Amino acid sequence: MKKITVFLFLVAVSVMNAQAYKGKGDIKGQVGAIVQSGATGISVSADFGLGENMSYGFVSSYLLSANDEIYVVDGTNVDLAKPKFQDRVDLKARFNANIGSVIGLDDKMDVYPGLNLGLRNFGAHVGFRYFFTNGFGLFSEAGFPIAKYDKNVDSFEYYNNQFTLTFGASFNL
Repeated sequence: MKKITVFLFLVAVSVMNAQAYKGKGDIKGQVGAIVQSGATGISVSADFGLGENMSYGFVSSYLLSANDEIYVVDGTNVDLAKPKFQDRVDLKARFNANIGSVIGLDDKMDVYPGLNLGLRNFGAHVGFRYFFTNGFGLFSEAGFPIAKYDKNVDSFEYYNNQFTLTFGASFNL
């Protein structure tokens, strides 16, 4: 019984000390699932605090499940195609405005709109983090392209040029 009481006390204290964004020097790591039209995948990201309300970071994603049957028209022939590795992967650099403290949210929560520059497009995202303990929390993020590098996005190029929803675990590193 004594061990259970001590454990519950430690969990309660760690929940009270949770902080979603600490400012300059803060490092966050995130692992999540991506849901989008025609595909699902995984995402890994890292954010580094620059100042009180600014951070920069990197995100990589890989589509695990993508629709394999897309017709490619070559003259009069129609063939089935499968997405290759380069069709499934994307890398982005990003900048966030961490505004949770600005809009008066609790220290455990953060809202972060931002911009990202990737291999496929220039885009934007908005995310939300909630930390249960000082080291662990959950996040959700929505992303969308602003400017695509190729105006005629067809076939597998569409996978990395559309609205995405990502959700998963966030960690203080």
